[in-house]
Amino acid sequence: MSAQEQQQARPSLPASPASSEAPELDAANKYETVVPHWFYCKVVDSRERWIPFSTQDSERLEEAHTSGRDKEDLIVPTSGGRYDVHLKKRQRVAVYWEEEVSEVRRCTWFYKGDKDNKYIPYSETFSEELEEAYMISVTLDEWKKKLESPSREIIILHNPKLMVHYHPVATSDDWGSTPMEQGRPRTVKRGVENIAAEIPNGEPLQIDHLVFVVHGIGPACDIRFRSIVQCVNDFRNVSLNMLQAHFKKAQEQQQIGRVEFLPVNWHSSLHSTGVDVDLERITLPSINRLRHFINDTILDVFFYNSSTYCQTIVDTVASEMNRLYQLFLQRNPDFKGGVSIAGHSLGKKFSLGSLRGSRTTSSNRGVEQVKEILKTLELSEYCDVFEKEKMDRQALFLCTEKDLKEMGIPLGPRMKILHYISSKREIGESRVEPGSSTQFDSDSTSDGRNCQYRDVGLGQVSANYPQLIYKPTIFFAFGSPIGMFLTVRGVKRINPNYKLPTCKGFFNIFHPFDPVAYRIEPMIVPDAEFEPMLLPHHKGRKRMHLELKEGLTRMSVDLKNNLLGSLRVAWQSFTRAPLPAVEAAAADTEAEAETSVEKQAETKPEDTPEPVKEEASHINVGMLNGGHRIDYVLQEKPIESFNEYLFALQGHLCYWESEDTVLLVLKEIYQTQGITLDQPLPGSQ
Repeated sequence: MSAQEQQQARPSLPASPASSEAPELDAANKYETVVPHWFYCKVVDSRERWIPFSTQDSERLEEAHTSGRDKEDLIVPTSGGRYDVHLKKRQRVAVYWEEEVSEVRRCTWFYKGDKDNKYIPYSETFSEELEEAYMISVTLDEWKKKLESPSREIIILHNPKLMVHYHPVATSDDWGSTPMEQGRPRTVKRGVENIAAEIPNGEPLQIDHLVFVVHGIGPACDIRFRSIVQCVNDFRNVSLNMLQAHFKKAQEQQQIGRVEFLPVNWHSSLHSTGVDVDLERITLPSINRLRHFINDTILDVFFYNSSTYCQTIVDTVASEMNRLYQLFLQRNPDFKGGVSIAGHSLGKKFSLGSLRGSRTTSSNRGVEQVKEILKTLELSEYCDVFEKEKMDRQALFLCTEKDLKEMGIPLGPRMKILHYISSKREIGESRVEPGSSTQFDSDSTSDGRNCQYRDVGLGQVSANYPQLIYKPTIFFAFGSPIGMFLTVRGVKRINPNYKLPTCKGFFNIFHPFDPVAYRIEPMIVPDAEFEPMLLPHHKGRKRMHLELKEGLTRMSVDLKNNLLGSLRVAWQSFTRAPLPAVEAAAADTEAEAETSVEKQAETKPEDTPEPVKEEASHINVGMLNGGHRIDYVLQEKPIESFNEYLFALQGHLCYWESEDTVLLVLKEIYQTQGITLDQPLPGSQ
């Protein structure tokens, strides 16, 4: 007789307390194979945390596992292609950046103790033993089975819904102690559906656009001191949510997939040059933590202003972006989308030099310009001398009489060249043609060597900027100090015709309380005063406290106008004409009062801030962003408006989880592909 027939023939007995929770066995309670789900282990604050793969990735891993090919070193791409899982080794390896290898498990059974926040999976081998015991218990209806784990802990299967895990009293020793039940047991669950884990569905396979994200000073990128990889992960997750919320129609019509964001890490390369050892040798021993923080973060600004380390930084940023781009194309051969760059804080400055183009690629053109100048001055016989010294037009305008003398130029030709340089400086013609990388107005400081003629295309230290192997579509700056750097280096105004040679779009996004952020538009239009563009809230309106503030401002303007009108009428009644002319004066007063009311109605819109903002959106701010607005300010949260100083640091580090910032980035990227938001946001350009 089979086990099932024995089970049916067995008479029913009164339920014992231990088995009272067990449901009656019927056709619905037959044994069903557990559905496995794949997890990987991350070490966070010295604690292991098991994170589930997305449903899409887990199914792909399970398919590879059941195919029998896991005996080979089979590699399965996961997490949108950013991580590879080596199935045989059970390891998860980062593709684009350096990261500790994570353990991977095929999970079916889980446990959780009193101090555990989430369920922890058992090892694959022990899970198979638990599953086998569970299958026998269900099939034979024989519960209260005890199993011993590899660490000599006891698991008891009371019934399908009650399974517990006990700690042993002592481990096996010379006295022959055996494990026994002790203390409060852990809860045991079978199947991922019973542990309430948050499992994402997965990312769209189609990638429409690639964005490289360059971090600012220091290795920490937010208030929680997380790395650029972790912050960009948040930014990417927010972008997926914004796509579902604001590009739902395009997703349903399969017009779009997603935007991939990859971090660019330059800090580790800079500090691996041995400079940290040199700094440690000269650092004072007092306030050790603060000095270590300064050496690790703030000194990056000084490194960038150093001719030695500036070259290291720009080389690292450009070469890393080129490496990532080539690796991305290898893994995504069908990719046809564009590439953009986002820079946080000083990271914008580091990557901006590469956007101006490599100086070596334009050196031949500069030499030809010098030859034309010498030909104009009838000094063609010295062309070879200038070409040997690799002298371009910009370098020519930096020359002094001493420099020309050292080059072997006689006195007469020297005077001609110096006279030409000084005459061109006076009329401001030393700027090169529109759109080139050194085009700034002659409002710049003009000291002995004239700062505008230095290598300050964007106010930068002299360095040879490597050329990128692609042309970026848009450049996004988050909380960037580029305006301050330009100003302190003597650049007072950016020519309205200036634009980045290799990039058409430029957006300067900042939080109103960000202490590091500076504006760009006033340097292009210095004579006009106007506010930056207010970024619309991702839910389609201004924050309530901002609307209340504007409402109170508008109300105070109305009260002011009405009060002035009433005072004007009262003053006119006191200064009216003598008694015989009372009626005529009264008529004149009424007429003047009506006129003043009409004037108030005309002037009221001028005092209201809203129309001014509408006009500001149409101000000509030059060609840096293709004629569109450049400065965009986020809306502060209600709690942030109580004290600006308390939230200043958070304002500089808020961009990674800002839905408004992410939505602007997505909107501008997809606008280049002719795809718009489902519903246009009010106030957006």
